[in-house]
Amino acid sequence: CVTVPTLRFWHPTACAMPCSADWVTLPRNTATEGLQPGDSSAAGLSGNLRGIAWMLLTGMLFVGVTVAVRYLGTSMNPVQAAFIRYCFGIVLILPLLSRAGVMSLDRDRLGFHALRGLVHGGGVILWFLAMSRIPISEVTALGFTTPIFVTLGAAVFLSERLKPYRVAAVLIGFIGALLILRPGLRVIDIGALAQLGAAPLFACSYLMAKSATRREASSMIVVLLSVFCTLTLALPALLVWRTPTLEELLLLGLTALLATSGHYCMTRALEAAEVSAVQPFTFLQLVWATILGLILFDETPDVWIWIGGAVIVGSATWMAQQEVRSIRLDSKTR
Repeated sequence: CVTVPTLRFWHPTACAMPCSADWVTLPRNTATEGLQPGDSSAAGLSGNLRGIAWMLLTGMLFVGVTVAVRYLGTSMNPVQAAFIRYCFGIVLILPLLSRAGVMSLDRDRLGFHALRGLVHGGGVILWFLAMSRIPISEVTALGFTTPIFVTLGAAVFLSERLKPYRVAAVLIGFIGALLILRPGLRVIDIGALAQLGAAPLFACSYLMAKSATRREASSMIVVLLSVFCTLTLALPALLVWRTPTLEELLLLGLTALLATSGHYCMTRALEAAEVSAVQPFTFLQLVWATILGLILFDETPDVWIWIGGAVIVGSATWMAQQEVRSIRLDSKTR
């Protein structure tokens, strides 16, 4: 979803990863501001190249998250793994506490953020379960279905206009998901169902974050999500708790670090480049995931994952391009 003058852009894998911040604020493209018309194209090209480089690094970092979680396997309950990961996440966002202004938060809003933590925590648990059951390429491909639920949710809960191209993109993305799952032609693993269950929960969390930006600062939203998500996971984690090994702690700490770094790089990419320029390169995450799954875990690539993933990402890319075009037309008519 994108608005003017500050762009709120959703990245297809931002919510598909258990992270502290699942949305980013995209300022206007500074590469072309203040330049003469004749100079803007060259500066825009330079900015897009920088943005593409940042987005490529973002994809590698996010795939690193899936690899680290995959190494955990099924030895640790996904609830406990998610809880420990978020504990590390809180440590990483401690620098935000001084400027978040949490103490000034209206107490009536605590319930809203607690509910978001509950929803997001449920999505995180399902994501960890999916990572322990199905190939990382399939997890990555199915993660691209989240924009479908974001688009539908924005129309239902935020009263946003459901434009024809959005409807078309949703339908195409749904077809892509069916190509991956192929119901009736194969047995659908519980991990695939878990990832499909995580997608609407992450979409709901994103929409709640978008709603919260009208009342709270971004740093406060990030901190509150981490706190309430950790609290949501605490009790279920204690019920299945076992002492983690040093290797497991290191992997979960690495997961938190990679996810945080990935969101930083994604922000830099969207600051430097146009959305339509960097969006297609998110599909490379499926390439990295497939290659690493083959090399590290002997996961044979499925051609239907590639086809379905291409359809899903293609629909998301086309919708992003239509959003940018719509914004430009609206700005010219003002």
